[in-house]
Amino acid sequence: MNQADTDNELDKTWWKEAVVYEVYPRSFNDTDGDGVGDIPGITEKADYFDDLGVDVLWVGPVYDSPNADNGYDIRNYREIHDDFGDMRDWERLLSALHDRDIRLIMDLVVNHTSNEHEWFQRSRRREGPYEDYYHWVDGDPDEPPNNWESIFGGPAWTYDEERGQWYLHLFHEKQPDLNWRVPAVRKDIYEMVNLWLDKGIDGFRLDAINLLSKPAGYPDGDPESGLLGNEHYFNGPRIHEYLRELHDETFAGRDVMTVAEMSHITPADAEAYCGPDGDGLDMTFQFVRDGMDSEDDGRWASPDWALSDLKRVLASWQQTAGAWVAPCLGNHDQPRSVSWWGDESYRVESATLLATFLLTLRGTPHVYQGEEIGMTNAEFERLDEIDDPDTLQRVELAIEAGEADGFDDLREAVNEDSRDHARTPMQWSADDHAGFTDGEPWLRVNDDYPEVNVESALADESSIWYYYRDLIRFRHEETPLVYGDFDLLLPDHGQFCAYTRTLEAETLLIVLNWSDAPATFECDAVETADSDALVANYDDPPENPAATEFRPYEAAVYRL
Repeated sequence: MNQADTDNELDKTWWKEAVVYEVYPRSFNDTDGDGVGDIPGITEKADYFDDLGVDVLWVGPVYDSPNADNGYDIRNYREIHDDFGDMRDWERLLSALHDRDIRLIMDLVVNHTSNEHEWFQRSRRREGPYEDYYHWVDGDPDEPPNNWESIFGGPAWTYDEERGQWYLHLFHEKQPDLNWRVPAVRKDIYEMVNLWLDKGIDGFRLDAINLLSKPAGYPDGDPESGLLGNEHYFNGPRIHEYLRELHDETFAGRDVMTVAEMSHITPADAEAYCGPDGDGLDMTFQFVRDGMDSEDDGRWASPDWALSDLKRVLASWQQTAGAWVAPCLGNHDQPRSVSWWGDESYRVESATLLATFLLTLRGTPHVYQGEEIGMTNAEFERLDEIDDPDTLQRVELAIEAGEADGFDDLREAVNEDSRDHARTPMQWSADDHAGFTDGEPWLRVNDDYPEVNVESALADESSIWYYYRDLIRFRHEETPLVYGDFDLLLPDHGQFCAYTRTLEAETLLIVLNWSDAPATFECDAVETADSDALVANYDDPPENPAATEFRPYEAAVYRL
């Protein structure tokens, strides 16, 4: 088989071979001293992304917004928020990235808008075609239309005195859900999407995209369900129709990338959305936390997890999904990956093991800002240090329900799972405020910034940053890491996560001692006698992994 035949058989595309870097604009780099990151701050770091070797920048929402949910409540899709700059700044960012062969994707938030959006304001006044743009339901002002819960906690309905009806919001009450059953809603959204695509962006990250379809009649949710109503509003009755139409009216015929944020889905669902006969979307995130068995304390997740559970979920997605996936270990909605999946006592080893894991999986890996220097969770001491509306609402509801007397009773839970951990400012140097801003940062900087920062990482060629850079280069060079089959080894082992990536006659073996104790690798399923260590996070990796003791959080990649 010649190379052309091989490439055709592999269905090679640029977005399958890419490594994506997520920027949370508010926390990335502030250039005007107002304490909030901005678009010029992202542009200023264009060479940083180029040096790291990433192919795509996913920039979180910079649209005009009142910031009830940090930009995911959009007031105007066609304008840039003043905090971030203006459209000329955005155009300069796009140009700077494209000059370096880096593509730019943006968030597409179309399940909901801000309640300050013109559409909602006109809808609450029942103006013409806007009357039904949102989910309005009659009912007693003291009794919500059904028992559905918001993902942020509390009822998913708020009574609007001006209109005299309830409206649906699956997130914050200031984020009313759009009614996709109305053709005019969909038409307006498609026009907006095409406007941005015509400006030259390279695709979208589709926020909460499997929530678009809600059933008529809004039936009650199963009272035994963990999140009341979720069986009705995740993967709703017309979701495939809406997503196929979205694709056909916007993305079809364009060389762009779409990555879907979808919770409450299985690998079979992913194939229906993103597979060869799916809805036209390119990939969906593979959230390893979804589907894992973990203890749950009220509404708060626990970081207690078993490696066997992680491997079970991993195998179900990596080995059976008939769709392309986007692996990630952290993002703007989750705690820092080193703190959740690793061990801060082995910060460097954990961070480099996690990098090895992420960048050797099947799919398009997404790196979150700060992971390349091993940023960790902050320690929040007081409620006024918290900005995240999800965390604040959970705290308020827990206190109202008598589950806690105050923040002190919840501080441990908050410090395990708050979204603000991922949103503390990027740590550029040991200067004041970690070099993020000359002003007062909108969210406090993690206390470890004098030691954990980009400047010190770049000065040390053995740092986490250089490991990421070299591993990204390695992934680009090794076709099996992109297109190869995934086979899990030792599924029940309590310390090792090991697997192979195989393409035709070439096999790579990845061995990860995911623990703080030495462990001996013994696996009859692979022949390692002639193996070569290609990548490792310790200076002197085992030349032959068989019957060899691996050190705590040691990671290595071998060619068999």
